[in-house]
Amino acid sequence: MTTKHWMKNFGVGVLLLTLTAPVAAPAQTNKPEPIEGFRDTPLIPGTKWHIHDPDRPQPPVVAPAASFSQSAPAPSDAEVLFDGQDLSKWQNDRGQDAPWVVKEGYMEPAAQQGIRTRGKWADFQLHVEFATPNPPHGAGQGRGNSGILINNMYEVQVLDSYQAQTYPDGQCAAIYGQSPPLVNACKPPGEWQTYDIIFESPRWNDHGDLLKKAVITVLQNGIVVQNHYEFIGGTDGINGQVPWRTPAKYPPHPPEVFVELQYHNSTIHYRNLWIRKLGQRDQAATVDTK
Repeated sequence: MTTKHWMKNFGVGVLLLTLTAPVAAPAQTNKPEPIEGFRDTPLIPGTKWHIHDPDRPQPPVVAPAASFSQSAPAPSDAEVLFDGQDLSKWQNDRGQDAPWVVKEGYMEPAAQQGIRTRGKWADFQLHVEFATPNPPHGAGQGRGNSGILINNMYEVQVLDSYQAQTYPDGQCAAIYGQSPPLVNACKPPGEWQTYDIIFESPRWNDHGDLLKKAVITVLQNGIVVQNHYEFIGGTDGINGQVPWRTPAKYPPHPPEVFVELQYHNSTIHYRNLWIRKLGQRDQAATVDTK
């Protein structure tokens, strides 16, 4: 074989080796996505999980339908809390006019403070529509954080939990610090989502003994995410009575409570809020003659 032919055949051999030799894949660590949380907090009563435990199972994801109660008109016996026009039904925690901004039919936080209703109700049905920031910013608890606070004591978490993880008792639709949602029913950032909340206030007797715990049912985007859940007590971290990461407890209070939209370092949009007092069975009907 001549040198010329040898070099030609050698070149073909190198080419074939190059084409057929396996290419080493990049090393994959398969490390799970880190989840913020705490393993040194007290256990939540009746569970084996710590308050804000990152090891608690993440709720399964369920894709909600395209719409459920988005833009739902208020029933005839409801009080409209926000119709996209003004904030006359709202105030800050000092009783002053609500400092949030109204634009294009929704309201958004301003002045780095939450707002609460001027009215109070004992047992009620509440409709809320919200949208988290798009594009999203941050991660975990820093991603689209707000909350529906009842009497500044009981919180239904608002958070951007779409394709995102945090400690389960702090994700969207969680009863913060107590009960993760049954499923993750979140829509993508920027899309309007709904909460339909049924809340019953706790009751005490004249001696301060707790007779009935607070109870809540929550539908997110038409999916039951909290089913007649009994609060262990007040939510940790939203007032001085129950410090963050400490066990829930029940400081007595009147059954009539206000509703608050929490400010938590995120620009959440809210629209179409209405509330109706829960009626009682076997009560004589009141006829509206207007």
